[in-house]
Amino acid sequence: QVQLVESGGGLVQAGGSLTLSCEASESTFSRYAMGWFRQTPGNQREFVAYITWSGESTYYADSVKGRFTISRDNARNTAILQMDNLKPEDTAVYFCAAAQRGTLTVTMSYDYWGQGTQVTVSS
Repeated sequence: QVQLVESGGGLVQAGGSLTLSCEASESTFSRYAMGWFRQTPGNQREFVAYITWSGESTYYADSVKGRFTISRDNARNTAILQMDNLKPEDTAVYFCAAAQRGTLTVTMSYDYWGQGTQVTVSS
């Protein structure tokens, strides 16, 4: 059982930056691909970005491409989402998740989820 804990959310003005962290409880963290998703009230969880277990491959939703950067530090069991040039439409609860296999842009491929962290971008 892998426990994931997100941190780093908060309130920021449009154009600003935030760094989200996701810390895993298990040293097996390096066996998992990591993804970030976000959700707004009344909507389904939306894919944001993923990174493979080795960190060699990353992929982003078109809406965040060029503004967000996903990375990981397997020695520290941590995944990072660097968010720059934030827009009001980025406001959501952000979740990190871990997957061993499957299509990494869909929620059903992920085995473990964090509790989420709120990101609010004011205009």
